[in-house]
Amino acid sequence: MVNSKTTDPGSKTNPYKLHLAMLWKEPWLFLLVAAILLSLFIFAVYPIYQVIKVTVVDEGRFSLAVIGQSLQSSYFLSSFWNSVQLGIIAALLATLLGFVFAFAIARTGMKGKKFFHLIAMLPIISPPFVIALGVILLFGRTGLITNRVFGLDNVDVYGLPSLIFIQTLAFFPIAYLNLRGVLESIDSSVEDAALNLGATRWHVFRSITFPLAVPGILSAMLLVFIKSIEDFGNPMVLGGDYNTLAVQAYLQITGMYDLRSGAFLAIALLLPSLTAFFIQKYWVSKKSYVTVTGKPSNLTIRLTDKMIVWPLFAFCGLITVVVLVFYIMVGYVALIHLWGVDYSITLNNFRYIFTLGFDTVRNSLILSVISTPITALLGMVIAFLLIRKKFPGKKLMEVGSMLTFAVPGTVIGIGYILSFNDYPLLLTGTSAIIILALTFRNLQVGIEAGTNSLRQVDPSIEEASAVLGANSFTTFWKISLPMMKSALFSGLVYSFVRSMTSVSAIIFLISVNWNLMTISILSQIEASRLGVAAAYCVILIFIVLIALGILQFMVNQLGSTKRRTP
Repeated sequence: MVNSKTTDPGSKTNPYKLHLAMLWKEPWLFLLVAAILLSLFIFAVYPIYQVIKVTVVDEGRFSLAVIGQSLQSSYFLSSFWNSVQLGIIAALLATLLGFVFAFAIARTGMKGKKFFHLIAMLPIISPPFVIALGVILLFGRTGLITNRVFGLDNVDVYGLPSLIFIQTLAFFPIAYLNLRGVLESIDSSVEDAALNLGATRWHVFRSITFPLAVPGILSAMLLVFIKSIEDFGNPMVLGGDYNTLAVQAYLQITGMYDLRSGAFLAIALLLPSLTAFFIQKYWVSKKSYVTVTGKPSNLTIRLTDKMIVWPLFAFCGLITVVVLVFYIMVGYVALIHLWGVDYSITLNNFRYIFTLGFDTVRNSLILSVISTPITALLGMVIAFLLIRKKFPGKKLMEVGSMLTFAVPGTVIGIGYILSFNDYPLLLTGTSAIIILALTFRNLQVGIEAGTNSLRQVDPSIEEASAVLGANSFTTFWKISLPMMKSALFSGLVYSFVRSMTSVSAIIFLISVNWNLMTISILSQIEASRLGVAAAYCVILIFIVLIALGILQFMVNQLGSTKRRTP
């Protein structure tokens, strides 16, 4: 009798060949996978390689001279330490602020939670240096508080303290959004059991709630750290003598015309940012403190104790007032003649933009409108391929798609200049290079949202479509994509907002024909035209808010159309 488990070694199926054969059954799918892998290599991997290459290759020969000189220079060591120091402090403070905000909204019966949530979103949908501009307007040498209220005219608002304050307020929404989901997912029955056994609220928080939120806290800290060290706009506006690597890389290239040194400074940002990113991606995200089971007990108990709720309400109210003061101040300055000289109300700043500066508004809108749907749909397609398909190069696609998101924007901008400044891909000075940078820079968020959405859907729904004869394209378009509606909306929103407010990734890519609003804001601040800069910020925020409403309507229509389809 032959053992059914015994097989001829030569008859074993090679998984690689099996997956390749499955792709050949649908040639269009094979071509799609090949096209995505090729595009990720050209527009994600190759630019980073070029930045590394220009750092270690001098006139065709391998050389570490630039690295050696930089490592011995005080400006590099101080800039590196300054970036890491700022990142650590901002991560700690922004995460603390975000946790308190998230706990108040997710775990208490506090009033006004929707309003507080909207306020927390303001720094995300606005240019990254709006708060920096507000600090100058309130506390600078001609600041409303320092000069007009206290009569001081020699205040130095530039440096580390201001940067810590700005980045804490600018990045705490990242921690808040991350931690709110974590706190809402904790099953309150565990805490309820502890209370029934006689534990105090403080003991329950210290021994149960906080430990269960630790993975989310660490994840939030790492994300804020990454955003902080790669931030370009705020240190450029308010850094003063406090040099950071992102700003120094820009100044080396544009001011000193030293491309190799600037490239190395940008590459130096990769060490802390990539380390933090992969820790967050592959270690913290794998940690799980599961309290939700299959039993219907996942209820959230809202704290109503006034001794807890009122202090949290006061804290959230204070942060809200601070954020609103800065944004209201920017709106006010947009309506006055000349800050520090003539405070009469006027629309001249807006007239200036809509006459002499409207090209930057139009350019930002055009490029964002083009890149947004490409980024969102490509993210959904890649998510579908990664979760539902098996094919050679799957791991390469996953790593390649996250590279441009993980590395600092300064590296991307320099890499695109080096990669697409000659034939056969001569894109420098065109709109295409900016669209490509925005698309591949923002791609990972759409992929993450799509993969998380698909993991919650039973594959049998899509398998039934295949059994009925539908190909992968039909299954994706009619079944998978409608089920990823919320993920699609997230991808569209993030892509548009980041495209409209991007600075570091595109500051090297702009040209005379394709200048953008965020770069114009920086230029106006540097020229001390604060009223025009503020007017640009107001216009940009209004554009983003209108776009968010339109995108929400379009995604809702997509869902309703699918439901009406017989």
